[in-house]
Amino acid sequence: MLKKITTVASVVLLSALTACGSGGGANTGSSGGDTITMGFAQVGAESGWRTANTKSIQDEAKAAGIDLKFSDAQQKQENQIKAIRSYIQQKVSVIAFSPVVETGWDTVLLEAKRANIPVILTDRSIDSDDTSLYKTFLGSDFVEEGRKAGDWLVANASGPTNVVELQGTTGAAPAIDRKTGFEEKIAAKPDIKVVASQSGDFTRSGGKQVMEAFLKSQPKIDVVYAHNDDMGLGAIEAIKAAGKVPGKDIKIITVDAVKDGMQALANGEINFIVECNPLLGKQLMDLTKKVVKGEQVPERVVTEEGTFTQEQAKAALPQRQY
Repeated sequence: MLKKITTVASVVLLSALTACGSGGGANTGSSGGDTITMGFAQVGAESGWRTANTKSIQDEAKAAGIDLKFSDAQQKQENQIKAIRSYIQQKVSVIAFSPVVETGWDTVLLEAKRANIPVILTDRSIDSDDTSLYKTFLGSDFVEEGRKAGDWLVANASGPTNVVELQGTTGAAPAIDRKTGFEEKIAAKPDIKVVASQSGDFTRSGGKQVMEAFLKSQPKIDVVYAHNDDMGLGAIEAIKAAGKVPGKDIKIITVDAVKDGMQALANGEINFIVECNPLLGKQLMDLTKKVVKGEQVPERVVTEEGTFTQEQAKAALPQRQY
């Protein structure tokens, strides 16, 4: 009887070792077999852009046969770090995330590197001297987006122009870069001045609250530059409540080009939108497959984007996917 028990125990142990074996090749993640498992740590659901971005990632992961483990950080860095550590413990094939802020990632990404789990940055980059902590960054050129907004204002402003700026989340890459690119371009026209700048946290409610404060504190506002459509839409509510006409009394420039923003542009309440494409899912899944196979990928993959005037928005809206 003792010999039989020992034999059964040995078979069970051997089976367990075989199942958890350290065979060669890339880590295919906790789902086993040839299935790629992705751990994705999303910023949150702060805007229409983010909602479209999340849906694109979920839909394209399913289409590509990638097992997606998804977390919503609710715009808190500590939640993203917890999620990434959880993915490391689960031994996923790859970790992808859109960083809430630029700094403070080195420690957790070094943990992923030591666990031999590749990392892909999407939408937003990080500020780190160690570029070996991630394989690639897929997303927009936020500085260029700011430049496009500045170019339009320089071309369309006449005489002294007072601008109020609704910034994105403090410390976030798009907030920093969109401000930088915009200021770079308007510097060519000294008559254009940013008279107030404050974070609306990329939310519609934040944009409304900050704009309400600006309308009370600033004697003359000619232009609103909002780092995303949602804050611009919040500003429209505040402008209307103050008895002014958005798009006429106060010109509005935004970034994103989601449906609600495009509709406001078509209606003449927004004057110009710089596109930031949220549909990154397919490119992300293609990069993921290459990274897991150990293939070389570019360090930077920039998405293609344009700009929209009122007439262009009217033409684009019927086919708009987000």
